[in-house]
Amino acid sequence: MKSRRIGTFIGFATAICALSASQPARAAAATSTGDWTLSRSDEPGKVRFAIIRHERGGHDESSSDWLLSEFQGLDVSTSGRHEVKFAVSREAGKFDCEGFLDSGEGAGLFHFYPNEQYPQQMKALGFDGVDTEKQITMAIEDVTVQFAKDMKNEHLEGLDTDKLIAFRIFGVTTQFIEELRKEGLNVTDSNKLVAFRIHGVTPEMVRTLHQEGYQPDEDKLIAMRIHGATPEWVGQLKKAGYDHVDLDQLIAFRIHGVSPEFIEKLQGLGYSHPDADQLIAFRIHGVSPEFIAQLKDLGYSNAPPDELIAFRIHGVTPDFIAKMRARGMKDLTPDQLVDLRIHGID
Repeated sequence: MKSRRIGTFIGFATAICALSASQPARAAAATSTGDWTLSRSDEPGKVRFAIIRHERGGHDESSSDWLLSEFQGLDVSTSGRHEVKFAVSREAGKFDCEGFLDSGEGAGLFHFYPNEQYPQQMKALGFDGVDTEKQITMAIEDVTVQFAKDMKNEHLEGLDTDKLIAFRIFGVTTQFIEELRKEGLNVTDSNKLVAFRIHGVTPEMVRTLHQEGYQPDEDKLIAMRIHGATPEWVGQLKKAGYDHVDLDQLIAFRIHGVSPEFIEKLQGLGYSHPDADQLIAFRIHGVSPEFIAQLKDLGYSNAPPDELIAFRIHGVTPDFIAKMRARGMKDLTPDQLVDLRIHGID
């Protein structure tokens, strides 16, 4: 299937070059031209549509799922390779497209005709700077005037033209904002809303944390998602005996690798409930279950957590203990072992 598709698109590219050479010059109203590709989408009623612009010595590509009903004059049901012409009209402008399809997949050339009233409409709402490049981006992302009005009514900080585009790219909607606020999170920062969508902070996550007695702010929520401190993971810690751990400590758990599995192994070695800071220190300094088991074999059973941490900080290893014993220094206490390492005796 992959080799057939590559061959098909090579054929498309050859035919597009010929088509481009044979077409008369377009009217000056078209501000951008480039390539498009179209393929099947996993979402019913949609197609995967990509716009590729070649500008300033490079290229910019945007690919997403578009409603098939937007493609005026396009029939994807026709089998075999055939020429197509279609248009997609959005508030910011219109894409006129021509090229070829083969069994519902294809490629071609587009010309973008901007809506001359659109920049003034956006400026009237307080959204400046809609230049040629931004206007085609806003057409691609379907930033409508109504969407801009709706977002302005949410009274958000830092809301500008670029944020409107980012909102559409990442899926920040009025419904998303209102659901967050319904859960008691009075979010007003545009940047935080984009970060929420990028990292996966959801109203459901906020609700679950509130039910568990936590009151995280926006930064804590983002940090939790970045490091994987999900409500499900917090629930696993609760089963391991660590209920309502401080949020900063939960984040540190994820950063340093304090997992339910790690806790379970420690419990199996007799450490039923080290406090959260000790667990973090264990992981930072390398107090592993294997290290504890080796010390146990040498007779150092149930050493307090602080002693284990001191061993790792100062380099008291099972190998070091064995060497001291080989030199006749037996039955050394943990403090004596640490002192030996501090004073450089090996």
